[in-house]
Amino acid sequence: MQNYEVAIIGGGPAGLTAGLYASRYGLNTVLIERGMYGGQIVNAGRVENYPGFPHGVSGMDLGQMFYEQSTRFGLSTITSEVTAFKHTGRTFLISTNDDEIEAKAVVIASGSNYRKLGVPGEENLAGRGVSYCATCDGFLFKNKDVAVIGGGDTAISDALELSQNCSKVYVVHRRHELRATQALQKVAFSIPKIEFVWDSVIWKIEGEDKVSKLIVKSTKTGELSDLVVEGVFVAIGFIPNNSLFKGLVELDEAGNIVTDDLMRTKVPGLFAAGDIRRNSARQVATAVGDGATAGKTVFAYIKEG
Repeated sequence: MQNYEVAIIGGGPAGLTAGLYASRYGLNTVLIERGMYGGQIVNAGRVENYPGFPHGVSGMDLGQMFYEQSTRFGLSTITSEVTAFKHTGRTFLISTNDDEIEAKAVVIASGSNYRKLGVPGEENLAGRGVSYCATCDGFLFKNKDVAVIGGGDTAISDALELSQNCSKVYVVHRRHELRATQALQKVAFSIPKIEFVWDSVIWKIEGEDKVSKLIVKSTKTGELSDLVVEGVFVAIGFIPNNSLFKGLVELDEAGNIVTDDLMRTKVPGLFAAGDIRRNSARQVATAVGDGATAGKTVFAYIKEG
């Protein structure tokens, strides 16, 4: 059993920033990450919208810099899977594949995963035309034809953003009406560059070294057709990594953790930051902001207790 004042679950931008702040405050802090430090941003070939890097930075490099800066101030890190989480009333018990950790306060920064299509070609061409973030990767497709998959606010917002630089934006949706707000729909319908492919789903993504076309299947007739594009942006939602915390914290309808503006959950000593949190913008900049707020709030909590 290892004992800490603060434990952070998740090593993305939110978790690493929370660890940076907590460590600089002098708190005995550990961060637990099951995979690569830096979170999903390490998969981005180029990050162009994070302040301080006017010419962009690779996601891998940015994640490594987050890690190096956080650990420089004394943050301990453990690479392991969290298998169980328990609130004892006064402390929190975290079980991993290798050990057990007891902490007075915990920051949940476990993030979320993009919901995937699950079709042939998606995994192989991820990062080579298949993207889950128009804000991150849209600039790579200037003057090219692309497709957005989905019909909600995120999908239509992505289509609007992409239409500013892309030659053509197809919105492929399984129904004949959108779930996006009326205001977004009105704008999207008014832009000639945006074309809607109704009652359709993606059957297959094709390409050798990069995406060359989509095989689209009609949900009404089952007929298959080709849609020639160089990029496809999947915007069908997120899957929050919340399984360990169900029944303990309040979740919204999508499964995100509900917090106040100071990152506090309804459980004293338990905080959440980044993509796992309700209303997260799911951007590196906002995750860093969440982590900083969580670190400051945790310090106040520990000192009061």
